[in-house]
Amino acid sequence: MSQPVYTKLNLGCGEDRKTGYVNLDRSPLVHPDVLHDLNTLPYPFPDGSFELIEAFHVLEHLDRPFDVMRELHRLLKQDGVLHIKVPHFSRGFTHTEHTCGFDVTFPLYFDKNFTKSGYYGVDFRLVSAQLHWLTLAHLLPYMGYGPASVFFLKLVDKVISFFANLSPYVASRVWCFWVGGFAEIEFVFKKSK
Repeated sequence: MSQPVYTKLNLGCGEDRKTGYVNLDRSPLVHPDVLHDLNTLPYPFPDGSFELIEAFHVLEHLDRPFDVMRELHRLLKQDGVLHIKVPHFSRGFTHTEHTCGFDVTFPLYFDKNFTKSGYYGVDFRLVSAQLHWLTLAHLLPYMGYGPASVFFLKLVDKVISFFANLSPYVASRVWCFWVGGFAEIEFVFKKSK
């Protein structure tokens, strides 16, 4: 019987292994489908292997995020989707292994028309960018938050995130510090060229 062919990659899967995906991680403790150090390029897949790549809270742990973006471009099929979640710079670095923060200008480095000196040689078309004030709410009870506090924080998140996403650039530049920063920024890209 032949092995199933997966066209979705869960990069840096951690404990969030997904059915129907190739789950790739560097840690044998999470039992990934493919064990690979994400700082070691190239990744062990041929060009154009995936229709969808998800990298949720991974890039900020890697030594060279722009080189990884170039590698993910290689792995995507034409018009493939790259879905990324990373910490917003205003949150600060709350994990000791974070190497960088991100802001709403990140997609500009994949547009050759933006700047010649900052262009990273691969084209991604930005489909969407959203700021999220609160993420990982499921962890709040482990941090001592009661049900009422969690409910209230989720409500505040909806309000702040709604207004922030009316203009992510203004929110990132002007008023993010008034609300204590944003937990993450989420990007959806399509591979172009």
